[in-house]
Amino acid sequence: MESGLLVAITVAGAILLVLLSYWLIKWRFENRFRQWQAIERDTLEQEREGIRRAAITQSRAVLGGKFVEQLTPYLPQFRYDPTEARFIGSPIDLIVFLGLATGDPREIIIMEIKTGKNCQLTPQERKIRRLIEEGMVRWELIEQATGQTEADSG
Repeated sequence: MESGLLVAITVAGAILLVLLSYWLIKWRFENRFRQWQAIERDTLEQEREGIRRAAITQSRAVLGGKFVEQLTPYLPQFRYDPTEARFIGSPIDLIVFLGLATGDPREIIIMEIKTGKNCQLTPQERKIRRLIEEGMVRWELIEQATGQTEADSG
């Protein structure tokens, strides 16, 4: 009988040891998992904050660039009469009608203004520059009273 009791106590002890080991391992795993989640949440929040700051900085740069584009004709380094410049904005920034202020237009200058670190033309701007350089520019007049169109190449 003593051996049956000893076996029962040993089995109960083994079951208790297995259960305690299970709960201890489960507790340690859940604790580590919660720590990992907290670290990941912090990392994600830092990344979001960085993205938010970058977006704000980029937005400010774009707005500042647009402001400078419109202000350029009034800056000292602008070589032309500001009254002869017309702001277009997109896809090019300015058209300068050289001599317009004196009533004798002599030349038309299509101008793109770049600010910031990356002062490169976009593919669309490069295409427009190429079209202008190749003479692919023309004059067209629409007469509203008659609805007729007059087009001259030049």
